[in-house]
Amino acid sequence: MNEYVNLNLENIENEHVCCAIGDPKHRSGVDNKKEWMKHKLNEGHVFRKLNTRGKIFIEYEPIETAWVPINGKNYEYIYCLWVAGSFKGKGIAKELLEYAIEDSKEKGMSGICTLTSKKKKPFLGEKRFFEHYGFKVVDSIGEYELLALQFDKNETPRFSETARKMKIDNNEFTIYYSPACPYVEYEVNELMEYSKENNIKINFIKIDSLEKAKNMPCVFNNWANFYKGEFVSNTILNANSLKKLIN
Repeated sequence: MNEYVNLNLENIENEHVCCAIGDPKHRSGVDNKKEWMKHKLNEGHVFRKLNTRGKIFIEYEPIETAWVPINGKNYEYIYCLWVAGSFKGKGIAKELLEYAIEDSKEKGMSGICTLTSKKKKPFLGEKRFFEHYGFKVVDSIGEYELLALQFDKNETPRFSETARKMKIDNNEFTIYYSPACPYVEYEVNELMEYSKENNIKINFIKIDSLEKAKNMPCVFNNWANFYKGEFVSNTILNANSLKKLIN
């Protein structure tokens, strides 16, 4: 039987947060993620992982306080469900999702939702996996889809009106990011250095509050790229990927 751990204020300093495990260059990003989580845990944030050294976890919280441009009432929002490497195909993702579903029901929630896409995109869940458990598309913006599993007849969540714009007024290459992902800080610093060395103008906008997250001008799950005012992707970039994208 698999053993799981839920992070809390008592154990968070001694437990890893899975994503950037064992990579010293992301140490600062991990610390920032933990500080962010310490505040979120009091708002019902759940980070549940397999009790082992690996990238195996689910992370979710009430939609009212989730740092995404999605509005709703009494729903849980799944930020991420990740089972990597040799742990795939062993039913762990099933156990993690079923825990989140049952936990949501026990809390009296109206349902649970998550961001996916019509075609597979990085850092987003597999649409077919969620559909297997009864999740259905309740809203969409282009290729991005909001899936929800509804427990009662209350209204389902929706993308905010600001997210539907998928545009900004600034024509410079612009990156929106948040501390909710441990990979972000290192890549932001790398891109800042690369852009300075190569005389490339990049506008970095840190999403550091619930209000900013709820009013994003696009779909958002920790990172968003814009160029010439148009949304480009949700892919977390590094210097090499930025170079290819610009070319």
